[in-house]
Amino acid sequence: MQIDLSVQDATKRFGTFTAVDAVSFEVETGRFFSILGPSGCGKTTLLRMIAGFEAPTAGRIVIGGADMAGIPPNRRPANLIFQHLALFPMMTVAENIAFGLKRRRESKAAIQDKVAAILDRVGLPGFGNKKIDQLSGGQKQRIAIARCLVLDPAVLLLDEPLGALDLKLREQMKVELKTLQSQVGTTFVYITHDQSEALVMSDFVAVMNRGRFEQVDAPMTLYRHPRTPFVARFVGESNAWTGEVADRDETTATLVVADGRRFRSRAPESLSIGDRAELFVRPEALILQPDPENDRLNRFTVTVRTILFDGANSRLLARWSGGDEDVTIALPQNRQFDHIRAGDEVEAGWDPASGILFPLEA
Repeated sequence: MQIDLSVQDATKRFGTFTAVDAVSFEVETGRFFSILGPSGCGKTTLLRMIAGFEAPTAGRIVIGGADMAGIPPNRRPANLIFQHLALFPMMTVAENIAFGLKRRRESKAAIQDKVAAILDRVGLPGFGNKKIDQLSGGQKQRIAIARCLVLDPAVLLLDEPLGALDLKLREQMKVELKTLQSQVGTTFVYITHDQSEALVMSDFVAVMNRGRFEQVDAPMTLYRHPRTPFVARFVGESNAWTGEVADRDETTATLVVADGRRFRSRAPESLSIGDRAELFVRPEALILQPDPENDRLNRFTVTVRTILFDGANSRLLARWSGGDEDVTIALPQNRQFDHIRAGDEVEAGWDPASGILFPLEA
């Protein structure tokens, strides 16, 4: 196993404010690694430290086996792609890609060969003579990546590069970026606040909050088995309730919420009877009109407030009968619920294995 990037206890302070707080992680060669978090969590500062634009207050950054202490950005085996790409509009596509090679004083013949080869690798052969303003948004993304890849970096750093694109192009580029990364084999470190981008493209995702990593995992594990309440809230959509633990066994506990309803859910060993806890259940885990013979399910009745139609992602927004808390329920694709209307009362249920309890944060 070869490690292209190793970050060890990286810390960055601005006066009394700690933007990045003793973060450590490693990225194997050829992996697509994403750092996911809300604005202000420290992810851009961390990326700038890796790129060399910010010096760590403490910690160590190793790229391609070499310690980067004191190494300026232009001498690091890493290249950074910004959200706005920074392509030169007065240059052709080939001239943009060749820019870094010319600064390295490579021969004209070598530059021509490398530019042609990288254009072929990013799926844009023959685009060398085009002007930047002749390209689509997706093509500009690929040229910005090609300009970095032609320098053969150990790590390619991407700072929310899809943020300026419209929704449809962004969805298309998520697939293209992942496909391109798989084809070229370069290690990508990608930062974003968009969970869909991180989950779709990445081999591993680090969820960052207040300068620290809360969890680093494969996307499916991150979604299905969040380790903290923040990850459960931030990654995907969840219904959440708070209450008190009434009883428990080795793997599950019963939570009593404010109106007296009781829900059974999987629970960590740290939760004890009498503790205040928070319950998270994904909208797709809720079953409409469940099998009456299934006695494992947590059951309750809701009143439909509205139907949020979004094709395969359609949902019901409902409210517990007699309560004031909204519940989001995904409409499954294998059953028809066209008969449901706003104002209807329907039964819903979910399996205890589908929920997760956490101690209530102070």
